Amino acid sequence: MTDTVTAQTLRSPAAPPALGGPGLFTVLLAAALPLVDFFIVNVALPTIGTDLHAGEAVLELVVAGYGVAYAVLLVLGGRLGDLFGRRRLFLAGMAAFGLTSLACGLAPGAWSLVAARVAQGAAAAAMLPQVLATIQAATTGGRRARAMSLYGATAGLSMVAGQILGGVLVAADLWGTGWRSVFLVNVPVVIAGLVLGTRFVPETRSQRPEPVDGPGTVLLAVALLTLLAPLTEGRAAGWPLWTWLSLAAFPGAAAAFYAVERRADRAGRTPLVPPSLFELASLRRGLVLMLPFSIGFSGFMFVIAVALQSGERLGPVAAGLALAPMAVAFLFVSLAGPRLIARFGSRVVTAGSALQGIGVALITLAAWRDWPHLDFAGLLPGVTVAGAGQALQLPNVLRLVMSEVPPARAGVGSGVMVTTQQSALALGVATLGTLFLSLVPRQGVRDALVITLLVQLGLVVLTGLLSLRLPRPVA
Repeated sequence: MTDTVTAQTLRSPAAPPALGGPGLFTVLLAAALPLVDFFIVNVALPTIGTDLHAGEAVLELVVAGYGVAYAVLLVLGGRLGDLFGRRRLFLAGMAAFGLTSLACGLAPGAWSLVAARVAQGAAAAAMLPQVLATIQAATTGGRRARAMSLYGATAGLSMVAGQILGGVLVAADLWGTGWRSVFLVNVPVVIAGLVLGTRFVPETRSQRPEPVDGPGTVLLAVALLTLLAPLTEGRAAGWPLWTWLSLAAFPGAAAAFYAVERRADRAGRTPLVPPSLFELASLRRGLVLMLPFSIGFSGFMFVIAVALQSGERLGPVAAGLALAPMAVAFLFVSLAGPRLIARFGSRVVTAGSALQGIGVALITLAAWRDWPHLDFAGLLPGVTVAGAGQALQLPNVLRLVMSEVPPARAGVGSGVMVTTQQSALALGVATLGTLFLSLVPRQGVRDALVITLLVQLGLVVLTGLLSLRLPRPVA
């Protein structure tokens, strides 16, 4: 009975017993903020570099510092929400996100911006796991299915819209703020979110909260850092010795983390990431599928932004708006997702992979045929079809991953899911971005872009093959 406790575990009798419409809007707003901020800087990096006299390695830290801090602390954020109350951590994380966004926007130099971005990633890690955990604990049945579908749609739209918004804000140069507006825009949004969250988001927590798993937390952080830090910084830094030593240490750190967690699980304690959680087939298969999808998605977004600005010499607005059809297609197709899933089950995810593959192939053909005159019209068919395919995959996979997680473990389950997603997003920028930037000097921008898109197409095919193993239908 205690494993299925829901929003009845409240801090006060006056708190709302369930997540209503305004509360759902508030948590989805919070879900959008970290993902928007992961992608919003892609089109702002050239302007940041010029204004702050920052080299390529420091600019990559502006992206990587946020992403690594975010990924490393997500599971811990989910556990702290289970322990101290998800609404409390949600509001604290959101407030910290607003303050660190302000610090980013006011940063006087490149290194102070990097430090503020690391702190912003840590704040996001406290806030975001509470979103899924609150949905899981404070909704049931059809309401939960609809809420999870909306969460998935929000996640996908945020990743595309972040890049578009970044271009618009940089070009608009509001009140002379230039690139700083991509961070300062978060502040009024956070203030509104705090007002709404205080009133409409219910308090939930695990009925039997466990203490924080110190050894597991440290080992997970070490494992993720040894993988993500060298991959994100290696190329810009010239692949010094520390990058290879760090990558060599990753398998050992990961193995040590798994051994410590398995020992704690068998001893009856609750580890940071319980290995028993992976006995849920829906969670295990959904996470495996999420890896190639997210790597390809984030890698594409980064590479296309760089290619259009450095190769086609498009401005930030044009580079961002080139992806607007992807966002529009994602929005409308994701709205139809729940009905399609109800009728066709997880075959919808496989169909989405096929559709995305067609879209990526069309983008690749346009890049090969039209360069150096690749424009909005040339990209339109491919990005539209790819956006529709992504909309059939991401929201439904996110629903699948959480479908069997008990509400009492909602925090740790959401932390594991978002950590997997965020780590894969960071890996996508690191791997596909490194591939593209390494090929440019030898192959030229067009050929480097085409080769990178073909690699992404391979990841789309892998995602489609993995989707064939999903349970039918998706819960």
